Amino acid sequence: MNKLSRAALLLTLGLTFTTAPLHAQQQPPAPTPKVMQDDPKMKAFIDNLMQKMTLEEKIGQLNLVSVGFDVTGPVVSQNVNENISKGNVGGVFNTYTPIAARKLQELALKQTRLKIPLIFGYDVIHGHRTIFPIPLGLAASWDLTAVERSARIAAEEASADGLHWVYSPMVDIARDPRWGRVAEGAGEDAYLGSRMAEAMVRGYQGTDLTKENAVMACLKHFALYGASEAGRDYNTTDMSKVRMYNEYLPPYKAAVDAGVGSVMSSFNDVNGVPATANRWLLTDLLREKWGFKGFVATDYTAINELIAHGMGDEKEVAALSLKAGADMDMVGELFLKHLGEDLKNGLVKQADIDLACRRVLEGKYRLGLFKDPYHGVSEKRAKKVIMNKEFIADARDIARKSMVLLKNDNQTLPLKKSGTIALVGPLAQSQRDMIGNWSGAGDWKQAVSLEQGIKNVAGNAVKIVYAKGANIADDQQMLDRLNHHGGELVLDKRSSEEMIKEAVQVAQQADVIVAAVGESQGMTGEAASRADIGLPGQQLALLKALKATGKPLVLVLMNGRPLTLTWEDQNASAILETWFGGTQAGNAMADVLFGNYNPSGKLTMTFPRSVGQIPLYYNHKSTGRPYAGTDPMDKYKSRYLDEVNEPLYPFGFGLSYTKFEYGKPELSTTTLGQNQPLEVKVTVRNTGNYDGEEVAQLYIRDMVGSLSRPVKELKGFQKVMLKKGESRTLTFRLSPDDLKFYNNDLNFVAEPGDFQVMVGGNSRDVQMAGFKLQ
Repeated sequence: MNKLSRAALLLTLGLTFTTAPLHAQQQPPAPTPKVMQDDPKMKAFIDNLMQKMTLEEKIGQLNLVSVGFDVTGPVVSQNVNENISKGNVGGVFNTYTPIAARKLQELALKQTRLKIPLIFGYDVIHGHRTIFPIPLGLAASWDLTAVERSARIAAEEASADGLHWVYSPMVDIARDPRWGRVAEGAGEDAYLGSRMAEAMVRGYQGTDLTKENAVMACLKHFALYGASEAGRDYNTTDMSKVRMYNEYLPPYKAAVDAGVGSVMSSFNDVNGVPATANRWLLTDLLREKWGFKGFVATDYTAINELIAHGMGDEKEVAALSLKAGADMDMVGELFLKHLGEDLKNGLVKQADIDLACRRVLEGKYRLGLFKDPYHGVSEKRAKKVIMNKEFIADARDIARKSMVLLKNDNQTLPLKKSGTIALVGPLAQSQRDMIGNWSGAGDWKQAVSLEQGIKNVAGNAVKIVYAKGANIADDQQMLDRLNHHGGELVLDKRSSEEMIKEAVQVAQQADVIVAAVGESQGMTGEAASRADIGLPGQQLALLKALKATGKPLVLVLMNGRPLTLTWEDQNASAILETWFGGTQAGNAMADVLFGNYNPSGKLTMTFPRSVGQIPLYYNHKSTGRPYAGTDPMDKYKSRYLDEVNEPLYPFGFGLSYTKFEYGKPELSTTTLGQNQPLEVKVTVRNTGNYDGEEVAQLYIRDMVGSLSRPVKELKGFQKVMLKKGESRTLTFRLSPDDLKFYNNDLNFVAEPGDFQVMVGGNSRDVQMAGFKLQ
């Protein structure tokens, strides 16, 4: 007899890997939204169905296979048609289009004994066919209506294309821009991330999941994936419960409270226990504390990867995951392979299998698949819905809203619609990079390049002279790696010196230089961590040569993360951060460059000056020896010898073609009771020469607490349009919960004492007032 591993031994004793149980008072779950409320009819239907199901059929519902158009993980499912026919598949990943989805659904409906429909899922991250800015860009709009609209359009298209289930939103808080997946989230702040999560869930699911244009959202990655050490994908995560509850968990809970239908477990461990085998995480916290009523799917082969984590062999990790609270096994097929034997050996109980099966069936019921297994999909509807003119127009508008003006000396921007522009850079003519990473079913050949966008917006009065100037990367191994995963990059055979020389000659013919620089889309996203987050390749050398011409130098950045841009900030005339803007990126960039749209985006991640400052985020704690930055000889302070503490661009930062001035905040009271709301009024005036939108941001600071508190915490924001010369008084309302935090006992409390209120256009430049909480 083989010696039992520690994992198997604990399972046989009825124990699981968990952290210490929580006994503290916490935020109660919000009222369950209609889409996730208990339904007696659903219970009766599933009770009746499960009475008819064999053990094999129940386990089959827990099997999620990958077949179709994309490979987004290390393995591909085998014998899919055969397994569907046998009832061994509950859901399909990576198959879309009405024809392909209908074909597989018909197998389940015609070949299986009980005719249980399949659920079709896909990575719809920032649009399905009509692609929007990457989520980090969407968040930079600070426009919840626009964010929700992007998800609603994605749901319309995905549902028409045969899908029921989308693996979005990703709400991981991320403070290390080396991590490639920062592109998929809303940035570093829990409050903003929570509002974005709610908006995405509303956009995807609507109020009735049975409607043909609704899809079920999948919250990911649960949990703490954005805190992977060293910014390296799939790496370990380790943090205190206090930090977890205050700084990382709120967006997940916000999505659950908004009624998200499903959750995806993360790859990382959480304080030593991998998320997919972490019962405290998936059951105690998610279901018992937060009241989540949906089902949990693992990430791609995450159960199999528990073996490499050191959690046991195939049988043991399958049992661990099921007992932890994982309901669907994505692609790994260990549930299918081993749960029957695990049941015989006592590693799992029949009740464990039944519970997971019930949750999956409930998800299908909520989507109305038992009444309409095709969810209204048809080729006719797909042709009418996908990439229609309205959606394309919205994509252009939302892309404009996401762009952030980082610098604009001497009103270099907006550009004139006349004269000669030197368009230089490896991204100037790119279409593939415009739709970014995780662009799923998007067709990059339909994307608008920057060059085409300038032609469309500026017209014939502007002459464009072009030079590539540099490759995105000159390392052939890097190019091969990127192209192996759909990069479409072509290495120019000329030397860097020859390319830069040509670019300088072109620049000398022009009135202004527009340099399209940044990352390839494949340099961000999953498995795309970078140790050096400066401009790759010879792009900086190109910019230095262009600067030497003396012509105004406008940088148009395309990237999926904050970059280190110290030289660029010091030397460029203007810098426009455009992220990867989607299908209409080129038109949207040109709209901003030529003043058809006044940029209004604000950063949701801090831009460091150098990699050595990472992690760098606005809502840090103060140390006992804070450095004020005034005396370079002040040795015994928390500081660097070779770098300043401050970021290049702070959280919430973004310029406009106009100017905004803030008055001092006025408070409804300076002495506040524990259950009393607070009104904060502030007057914002447009003092410049353009109409424009401003994102007014409200922060608080708890000056004295039982725990050291952040120097600032975002607690509200409003995006407002002001005509030039116009002023408006904005009112923010702080609820009692906005003053609360989780203390060392994980009680959610507001402690009496002094508070500061700060309002401004970014986290650095604020006006202050104070009050006391009794």
